[in-house]
Amino acid sequence: MTTPTTGPLRPGERPPAAPGEGVHSTDFPGNYPGYEDSWDLAKFEQRFRVDVVRMEDDVLEFDMVGIDAALANAFRRILLAEVPTMAVEKVYVYKNTSIIQDEILAHRLGLIPIRADPRLFEYQNSGDAEGTDIDTLQFELSVRCSRNLRASKDSSDPNELYRDHRVYTSHMKWLPQGNQADLFPESDPPRPVHPDILIAQLRPGQEIHVVMHCVKGIGKDHAKFSPVATASYRLLPEISLLCPVEGELAERLQRCFSPGVIEVDIVKGKKAARVENARIDTGSREIFRHDDLKNLVKMGRVRDHFIFSIESTGILAPDTLLTEAIKVLMGKCRRFLDELDSASLD
Repeated sequence: MTTPTTGPLRPGERPPAAPGEGVHSTDFPGNYPGYEDSWDLAKFEQRFRVDVVRMEDDVLEFDMVGIDAALANAFRRILLAEVPTMAVEKVYVYKNTSIIQDEILAHRLGLIPIRADPRLFEYQNSGDAEGTDIDTLQFELSVRCSRNLRASKDSSDPNELYRDHRVYTSHMKWLPQGNQADLFPESDPPRPVHPDILIAQLRPGQEIHVVMHCVKGIGKDHAKFSPVATASYRLLPEISLLCPVEGELAERLQRCFSPGVIEVDIVKGKKAARVENARIDTGSREIFRHDDLKNLVKMGRVRDHFIFSIESTGILAPDTLLTEAIKVLMGKCRRFLDELDSASLD
């Protein structure tokens, strides 16, 4: 691995960072001659930006530029553990004659993502045995399996032989409490995110009848409250060719990287390699296995350019989750400042 040099820098030039190293800009302020990297609000406001790269139904990819790794990691951890959602907390089992034990059934129900805006509810008090319409959603699941009398005698297909032998989340019915029916429109009532999640399988005579209470919580308390399937970031790859790479070397260089990172053009009748898109590099380091190629390329990371990827479970849109994460971080900052003010008064 090549160690970044620490020689004199030109005005405004940033020191290079080795892959995966030096992502924090304030560990040792003034460590590089001619470069002042202590944190400054004016510089931060000038450099910081957010660029949305891709936004689909449940996936958001964006670039966050001009921040430290500590702040980037704070957003990731808040998304995983501190943005609240609604999830099944209590399961009242009135009848369960399936082969699934009550506690396993309750566990499966708790992990079902519930599409309901948590911002419309309050946290339930720990001492409350029963929920209210401002902090609890109720769902009922009542399914009984029976034989299909019209099925062919020679059939062995359970879908033809039995009725309601598969219990899906579409069988969960919302039970409005108080004025909840007025709070949610008929076109978008509280419901499981996906209607085809398989909960259990039944056979004739078996029955499941349960009532579920959903409450507001955060992933720090239980993973079932986490609003994201994944939230991650990586530093923007930086790939530079140290000298022209031509002919057969150019083709070999191209094969060392992910498709699309290196392109080979015909220049004056010769094949010449160039960096097309360093962003999609997976960091395999295959190049360093070849002695005649490894010294032709310089690989690193842009120390303050983070590529974020947020995949929502479907409870809230990923851009909404990011907004809520920012609000949580702002609330933490306000509480910290208030504590500092109170400490100074004491």
